Amino acid sequence: MTAYSINKALRAVYILFKESLNTEGKDFTTGNIRKAVFMLAIPMILEMCMESVFAVVDIFFVGKLGSNATATVGLTESVLAIIYSIAIGLSMAVTAMVARRVGEKNPAAAAEASAQALLICLVISVLISATGIIYAGEILSLVGASQEIIAIGKTYTTIMLASNIVIMLLFLINGIFRGAGDAAIAMKSLWIANCCNIILCPLLIHYYGLTGAAIATTIGRGVGVCYQLYYLGKGKGIIRLHRNHFKPIWDILQAILKMATTGTLQFLIGSASWIFMARLVSDYGSDAIAGYTIAIRLIIFCLMPAWGLSNAAATLVGQNLGANQPERAAMSVWKTAKYNAIFMGTISLVFIIAAPFFVALINDQPAVVETGSRALRIISFGYIFYGVGMVMINAFNGAGDSRTPTIINFFWFWIFQIPLAYFLSKYLAIGTTGVFLAIVITETGISVTSMILFRKGKWKTVKV
Repeated sequence: MTAYSINKALRAVYILFKESLNTEGKDFTTGNIRKAVFMLAIPMILEMCMESVFAVVDIFFVGKLGSNATATVGLTESVLAIIYSIAIGLSMAVTAMVARRVGEKNPAAAAEASAQALLICLVISVLISATGIIYAGEILSLVGASQEIIAIGKTYTTIMLASNIVIMLLFLINGIFRGAGDAAIAMKSLWIANCCNIILCPLLIHYYGLTGAAIATTIGRGVGVCYQLYYLGKGKGIIRLHRNHFKPIWDILQAILKMATTGTLQFLIGSASWIFMARLVSDYGSDAIAGYTIAIRLIIFCLMPAWGLSNAAATLVGQNLGANQPERAAMSVWKTAKYNAIFMGTISLVFIIAAPFFVALINDQPAVVETGSRALRIISFGYIFYGVGMVMINAFNGAGDSRTPTIINFFWFWIFQIPLAYFLSKYLAIGTTGVFLAIVITETGISVTSMILFRKGKWKTVKV
């Protein structure tokens, strides 16, 4: 390849990258599919990178406070996973509905659906906040925290649960933007939120310890939400909300709730399984749960970009079904799955080779590094399957078929993974290694099942 051809290729990539950062008003139901995938995927990957940075920044600075502080964050995250599940369920529902309306060239109906989803979000978040303020200590105890961890981390957990509104809105509103194809706005909101968190986290941890991490994260996400709300009200994108959109429309509320309930259950099933995994690991001490927490944070750090790429598939499926182009929707999914598999395969090689290095960057205690490295290496063996599977799952959700992934998750997580993890770790007495093996086997099974069902094509007939 000549220098001229290399420069030409790099310039084409640069132009595509620059164009992808301004996707407002783009029509993704026509034109080149590969370009459509990358136009949506680039800002969505950058968005998810920023979401994963939240987790890594917090655990990096908290890790300096010791194993108990790190374990507190890990156990709290296992509870927050339930909140993330609700937020993702709502986000998934509104993305599917907004994408359909946009594909049908009906932005007014898309705005109505967005406002109704926001109403649902506000009601749910108030209930969660009240529960977190009253029962933070009991919740930590329920997921296996010792009295020492509860004493150190109760305030942290209280703040994180009480401020769940910023988590919920950040996910939900970005789901609105993604459904409309305005992925660049979703990306920018998380960049702003992360910049605030990166600045505030070390500063507030220095003065307030573990509590400072919760305050920094909440403020950072809150600033990102303010940016989102500004663009929903006064931006130049497809979705523009007005006061009259917030009048309850019962048909739309019911449709969103039906889809979101199944979607939330889909992710709650997985989250409950992760809580059980954390509970099993906690039986082996605070060093084990600290190592496991660090490994999971590193895994999430790399899964988030892959999740961003899979979100592009969800938007393309919804918009192309709305435009009555189901075959174009299917082609978009298979292309996205191919790109995701390549990315995840590369990451798996890096983690398998250099797991101790990455874990030690966060916590260099030998026992923590040993458990974290083992978890990272074992789970990384399934990365290619994870990449393909999450694209398939998001494609179902983008089509409004949240029922199929829910059934898949129920079988593989509850019927298969939980008993397998318990059997391997307790009855075969291989400890935490059994938990890690159960995770990689389960995720591989989910991916294979999803591909088989996607090929059957029933998702093409779902009405939203």
